[in-house]
Amino acid sequence: MPAVVIVGAQWGDEGKGKATDLLGERVDYVVKPNGGNNAGHTVVVRGEKFELKLLPAGILSERVTPVIGNGVVVNLEALFEEIATLKSRGVDTDRLRISANAHVVASYHQTLDKVTERFLGKRAIGTTGRGIGPAYMDKVGRLGIRVQDLFDASILRQKVEGALRQKNELLVKLYNRRSVEVEEIVEELLAYADRLRPMVVDTVEMLNVALDRDEVVLMEGGQATYLDVDHGTYPFVTSSNPTAGGACIGAGIGPTRIDRVIGIVKAYTTRVGAGPFPTELEDKWGEYLQTTGGEVGVNTGRPRRCGWYDALMIRHAVRINGFTDIVLTKLDVLTGIEEVPICTGYDVDGVIHDEMPMTQTEFHHATPVYETLPGWSEDISTCRALEDLPENARAYVARLEELAGCRISAIGVGPDREDTITVHDLLPER
Repeated sequence: MPAVVIVGAQWGDEGKGKATDLLGERVDYVVKPNGGNNAGHTVVVRGEKFELKLLPAGILSERVTPVIGNGVVVNLEALFEEIATLKSRGVDTDRLRISANAHVVASYHQTLDKVTERFLGKRAIGTTGRGIGPAYMDKVGRLGIRVQDLFDASILRQKVEGALRQKNELLVKLYNRRSVEVEEIVEELLAYADRLRPMVVDTVEMLNVALDRDEVVLMEGGQATYLDVDHGTYPFVTSSNPTAGGACIGAGIGPTRIDRVIGIVKAYTTRVGAGPFPTELEDKWGEYLQTTGGEVGVNTGRPRRCGWYDALMIRHAVRINGFTDIVLTKLDVLTGIEEVPICTGYDVDGVIHDEMPMTQTEFHHATPVYETLPGWSEDISTCRALEDLPENARAYVARLEELAGCRISAIGVGPDREDTITVHDLLPER
């Protein structure tokens, strides 16, 4: 059975968790292949809201095995806090499996993240301060600590010593902070070893054997396309590859085994943190989208910046990821707006672009060129088929599909799992 990838097509917060949860009853494994506890999902199940940060949304589906893949950086304190919260609400977390090759976010990573952001001042990136970037820097710099290292105290101590030799120089001499003691970190991490051990497996073998058994493996990317360290609005990005190709690396599943790549697209655009945003609205409509859409970051509590739908971004995301399907979310938020703009081009110093500009400078200076469609006032939250939507809502969806060059296979019309219009089946036949 081929694997399926879910990817955010904008700057995150598109509703990937809901899409995963929607498919949860029909898949066997849900894998988080990248990121850490810096990228959250809000999932509403039968009116009950769950805010997930490190755990994949598949943990809310009883028959699914949720997996934290090798590409994730794991804050162990956050992991066990999230597990405890879910258990207190009656969610079975015993099925969770974690890659032995996943890297660990240590407390010194979080310290470095926060002091670096303050040091950057006006050039700050707007990170969550959770140590994700520094942990990935250590991974690439071969100074990282992996989950498996917690089961060998001698190896763990050597690795912590190696990492802190450099970190303490920075903390003391550049940032005027106290040095971090090796034993303090070793004890901190070893305290989790016994609780962690039953969850840790060779996830690459497990997932590939599952595919050989004709089971469905869904990879749920954290963050989104334009936060990708290679393809996003650099440097205002995350430190991993939350695109479809990155999912293969972060889960250990070869690209030839992937059959569907599903892009999650919000019916308007939002982003959290700093960075360019051509269609951003700093007027009553931006406030309307923020309030009506409940646009507040799951992890940060920060209000999301809001703007109209950007068709150039989505078309480019379709190409980068090879989307086979799009799930359009939060269409209901646009209800009541008399005219709904769609960005179909950029004006950059008098030159009109109908595709994403090549350089960050051009993107930063882009002024949106809008096409306006008539809105709708009818309540669409009870619509369950495309023909149930008002004519103007259907026209809006059809235009977005045309501009994207990819079929829209599902439409979210409310926050709950059931508040969805299915146009095409998102999963391949078994």
